[in-house]
Amino acid sequence: MTDAPLEHKVRGVDHAAFPTFDPAATVRFYRDVLGFPVVHSICAAGWGPENHPDFIHFFFDIGNDDRIAFFYYFGLERQHDEARGDVYAGFGPEVPEFFVRSRHLAIHVDGEDDLLEYRRRLDASTWPVEMQIQHETIESIYTHDPNGYMVEFTRAMRPVTPQEDLDANLTIDALLDVVGEPEPTFGKLLARKAELIVERAADWELAQERTRQQEQEPAQGVTS
Repeated sequence: MTDAPLEHKVRGVDHAAFPTFDPAATVRFYRDVLGFPVVHSICAAGWGPENHPDFIHFFFDIGNDDRIAFFYYFGLERQHDEARGDVYAGFGPEVPEFFVRSRHLAIHVDGEDDLLEYRRRLDASTWPVEMQIQHETIESIYTHDPNGYMVEFTRAMRPVTPQEDLDANLTIDALLDVVGEPEPTFGKLLARKAELIVERAADWELAQERTRQQEQEPAQGVTS
């Protein structure tokens, strides 16, 4: 069994930051289309080493005190010419499309009405929704921002259960065991996960029994 988890002290994302070579379109997309207000900016001249360009670092509020931010470096040319990817990283034709699309930012909304409202805003803009997908416990819409970054809006279709949290931890423990050995495969992952279920079943039963006893103790102490 693993040691007790470390105390969770963080409170979400302060900001995620990305470079942009088109600040005007970036502002139109995040502020004017999506409605994310500009909440902070930093103008830096003569910063850093001699070859460091002047830049502006600007931030949009994406809710819950979280922000998405961009760097615009004055005079800096685009860093690659690949047609696939984004302004940060380009990919040649030999790279699978699923790998190119794997890096993205997902923004949570409360429900279906909010998800459809963002779909309406995007579809009325230069950056319409490219996909709308239901997968497992969530529904999401996807588009690419002016910089080529994939952006996802997602809503939960139902709450995630404690059993699913337990399953997630089992899966990750099995994954770590499998990738530590030569030639990891999905089949080996499932086999190792099954082994962990058998190994930990007795401990789960004891934990459930303790919980049942604790729930019964107050009732036993009540007299009529």
